[in-house]
Amino acid sequence: MISKEELRRLFLFESLDEEKLGWLQDHGSVVEYEATTRVYSEGEPATCFVVLLEGAITLTRTVHGQEIEVTRTDQLGVYGGASQAFLGEQVDQRYPNSMVAITPVKVLELPADKFGPILRQWFPMAMHLMEGLFWGQKRMQTAVSERERLIALGSLSAGLTHELNNPASAAVRATATLRDKVAGMRHKLAMIAEGKIDVKQLHRLVELQETAVKRAANAPKLSALETGDAEDAVVDWLQERGLSPGFEYDHAATLVAGDANVAWLELIAEAVDPSDLQSAVSWLTYTIETELLMGEIDESVGRISALVGAAKQYSQLDRAPHQVVDVHKLLDSTLVMMTAKISPDVTVVKEYDPTLPEIPCYPAELNQVWTNLIDNALGAMGDHGTLTVRTEVDGDQVAVTIGDTGVGIDPEIRPRIFEPFFTTKPVGEGTGLGLDISYRIVVNKHHGDVRVKSEPGRTEFTVLLPVEEVR
Repeated sequence: MISKEELRRLFLFESLDEEKLGWLQDHGSVVEYEATTRVYSEGEPATCFVVLLEGAITLTRTVHGQEIEVTRTDQLGVYGGASQAFLGEQVDQRYPNSMVAITPVKVLELPADKFGPILRQWFPMAMHLMEGLFWGQKRMQTAVSERERLIALGSLSAGLTHELNNPASAAVRATATLRDKVAGMRHKLAMIAEGKIDVKQLHRLVELQETAVKRAANAPKLSALETGDAEDAVVDWLQERGLSPGFEYDHAATLVAGDANVAWLELIAEAVDPSDLQSAVSWLTYTIETELLMGEIDESVGRISALVGAAKQYSQLDRAPHQVVDVHKLLDSTLVMMTAKISPDVTVVKEYDPTLPEIPCYPAELNQVWTNLIDNALGAMGDHGTLTVRTEVDGDQVAVTIGDTGVGIDPEIRPRIFEPFFTTKPVGEGTGLGLDISYRIVVNKHHGDVRVKSEPGRTEFTVLLPVEEVR
């Protein structure tokens, strides 16, 4: 049995009266452990509150199957084990870490089921305060976490709305213009039909119309210089034919955009009489313009469909919470959702490993991790820099790295970046939970790891996720 004098030498018990020290003597057990022996193991039911009496110990945490040392000490009176015993059945009483003897050690073990209740009897006010702090912080963390999710969702929704509005507006404008052009094409066809054009010439024009559609659909992208030269050539050709003043300038840009060059215009001149050339060129120009407009509508609708698909991929609302997925699709959907937040002067570099296997995970929650890391990277760079998203296989894990060319993380605050509520942003601009949430999603829910490397001008967060399901 441990003596009262030994108990008083420990900072935890130095102020206790004789009765309380007697209770510790009666219920505590002095246990000795050899070097390298485990005093208790992480994840097991927390049955004892442990106080170091002699020797040196280390506390460790398991991260993705690897045991990481958290602290090492030989200070007498340090404690571990069932440190939340005072909460009783309100929480799941399990050891949050492992205690391992570095040297032969002697410890005082107090049974958690008896030590917890006696603490409440001895220090009722203190226990109420500690319980209030514990649950208050849990509630605050939950509330702020939900608030951060809502803020992020609102920001992404605003960006998505902006991205959807652009192609939708383009499609509406193109549709209105297309309606006018189709009406004009019908009018020009009527003018041609009223002329002296014969059936053979009309058939040839229809053939040229089909050719015009194909050329417009596959028109090459010209540089500004190439476009200017091509338009000048078309203007000269039309002017040489003595058409109505200004006709050449009204039609040249559309003809060039549809790849209707001078050589192709010669085919029109050969197909009709000179008196019908202006009507024929106008009719075929309308044909080209309608095809270009339909292409614009098709591109806009395709863009809208892609954005909606990205939103569905990002939210995972219509899918099972846990599934086997392609990480690249998750990253791409997150980047699409964050397009509005990425400055035009920020270069996005994607270095994807094509051999990357699909992994079992909670996709919607991983998307939240990518959002937090990318948002932090963009904040670190401001309006200029390079955002790198890289994937690779790392043994039995998939590694996803988000890198930025920002100012880097101050070495003094680096140990605290994963702490709840810690933030370097101004008051009201950050909750300090982004990295905490990300860490818990990766480590606690996916049995992975988050690593960080930082120096001025380069910061990388690497998320490691197991390829196989961890039970």
